[in-house]
Amino acid sequence: MKITDVRAHVLEAQLAQPFAYSRMWYAKRMSMIVEITTDEGLVGWGECYGPARINAAVVKELGSFLIGQDPVRGEFLWHELYARYRDHGQKGVVIQGLSGIDIALWDLRGKYFGQPIHRLMGGPVRDKIKAYATGLYRRDRPDHTVYLCEEALESRALGFQAMKLKVGFGVDDDVKAVRAVREAIGPDIGLMIDANHAYDAVEAIRLGRRIEKYDIGWFEEPVPPEDLDGHLAVKSALSIPIATGECEFTRIGFRSLLERRAADYIQPDLCAAGGLSECKKIADMALAFGVRFAPHVWGTGIAVAAAVQLLSVAADWTPPSLNPVEPMLEFDRTEHPVRSALLAAPIAPVNGYVTVPTGPGLGIEVNREVLTRFRADA
Repeated sequence: MKITDVRAHVLEAQLAQPFAYSRMWYAKRMSMIVEITTDEGLVGWGECYGPARINAAVVKELGSFLIGQDPVRGEFLWHELYARYRDHGQKGVVIQGLSGIDIALWDLRGKYFGQPIHRLMGGPVRDKIKAYATGLYRRDRPDHTVYLCEEALESRALGFQAMKLKVGFGVDDDVKAVRAVREAIGPDIGLMIDANHAYDAVEAIRLGRRIEKYDIGWFEEPVPPEDLDGHLAVKSALSIPIATGECEFTRIGFRSLLERRAADYIQPDLCAAGGLSECKKIADMALAFGVRFAPHVWGTGIAVAAAVQLLSVAADWTPPSLNPVEPMLEFDRTEHPVRSALLAAPIAPVNGYVTVPTGPGLGIEVNREVLTRFRADA
């Protein structure tokens, strides 16, 4: 089997209602889908997280090397592509492009061997994954606590046992939002917060100390990702666990996070940090350091499917016992027209759990019409 073509599909969809996190507003969602075809008629799908048009250019550049290669040689291809661009791409968009390619190659291998990816990775530890709801973004409304509580109660009614709230809008404002959501959902639902690195260590500690009493599951990206000392300062000052990693790349980048134990949870994005190949290595490294692995997921159904396949084989957060704590899947509940339409059978939680697909590769079928309907202008 040989690779005959590598395509980058840039997709774009306007939102019915814009929403914001701590650093910007979103009025549209963009996606970058990788399609790799072979001379045997098999097609592999992947996805890149990051600036879609730049990622597309990277995938086209990397893809030129892949033509004529055997997609089964995934480890060789990953290291060959990384080495070719090492001088200019140890982090950032080159690795994001490589991530989408790697996921597509895994999808191809699964289809070639007629097995889901999780079986090629050693076999499943679990056949369903607990999901937590990501949402609770800001909207242009007079009182944000009203709609935040309404959305939080919707997630609880759908069976989610945990959810994540966006913060980073000022300490007083954040405290008000955290208090309102906690009171709305009650004490038995997990509540995490995500500042998207809006604060320095001083403000992050101020916020953390004021909300510790609300039983926060983790404080995500309290400070900029490159500020490891800031992470350590926040971590040492608070009882709330610290999470970070969606802006880090490859096992090499995560090595420093783990060696310094700058976080309690590491969160590589499979579509950015190096794909399934690299994120499996990162998950194994985290296990060796006793740090929890909780991948960041904020893409289409392809990104969700890739994360589900990896989480199926990931170790429990706690050592083997009669009552293990299992890893969770981040499930984005914000509006995303492409995500909703791209898969013929969308992946969705039932009573807070996602069933691991058992079809070959990623276990999904892409609706090709969506690639045309949402194609972005050049």
